[in-house]
Amino acid sequence: MTSPDTDAGTRHVSRVIARPWREVYEYAADPRHLVEWASGLASASVTPRDDGSWHASSPFGDVVVRFAAGNDLGVLDHVVRMPDGTEVLNPMRVLPHDDGAEVVFTVRRRVGTTDEDVAADAAVVAGDLETLRRICEG
Repeated sequence: MTSPDTDAGTRHVSRVIARPWREVYEYAADPRHLVEWASGLASASVTPRDDGSWHASSPFGDVVVRFAAGNDLGVLDHVVRMPDGTEVLNPMRVLPHDDGAEVVFTVRRRVGTTDEDVAADAAVVAGDLETLRRICEG
């Protein structure tokens, strides 16, 4: 589900997953699983780099991804360095929910993008979170 814009170009996309939030967090926090559920970020391969970041083959080219350190708060923020060197912060959380876990991803407008671009990004994220739900509940 996608909330209305909270401001121009920001959308919070969420999915409730019927699994304990810590299990969802542990699965989603492992970059080796990205290819299985995060097609908007990792379309082919994810490999570790010496500096603790990860190299991913993505739909928009080769990127480098740095994830928040493991934590007890469900924070899955990650910074993606795009092929042109631009770095994009992607806030993401796994929260306790009465039905298990709620995963929330904040889609933000990047410079030079349109409302339609933000909507398209939010749709990809919604699909990825649905895939994550199916895997975790499966």
